[in-house]
Amino acid sequence: MADLHIVREHALGLTKARKIAFKWAEQAETEFGMACAYAEGELMDEVTFSRSGVKGKLDVDATHFELRAHLGFLVGAFKHHIEAEIVKNLDTLLAAPTKKRASKKVV
Repeated sequence: MADLHIVREHALGLTKARKIAFKWAEQAETEFGMACAYAEGELMDEVTFSRSGVKGKLDVDATHFELRAHLGFLVGAFKHHIEAEIVKNLDTLLAAPTKKRASKKVV
């Protein structure tokens, strides 16, 4: 079995990081056929995901994302491609501009 371990630091805080993690889980379900379960915690959230040959979790807190996954024998042959896709998707979500409320000026 091959293992993946990906860590991404951020300065978003838990609320914004939670939104990104939820989007990541939605993408994993639609693009890769993963079954995902999202559990919110007080200080950390956990996204568990699985499909045939893949099982893992994404931990999310106020300062980082940490993904650990175990790839089965057959899927493990594609480890580098799978890792590249996960990194690309997560980095794209982290780089996306966050929407800020427009400030209203009082005249």
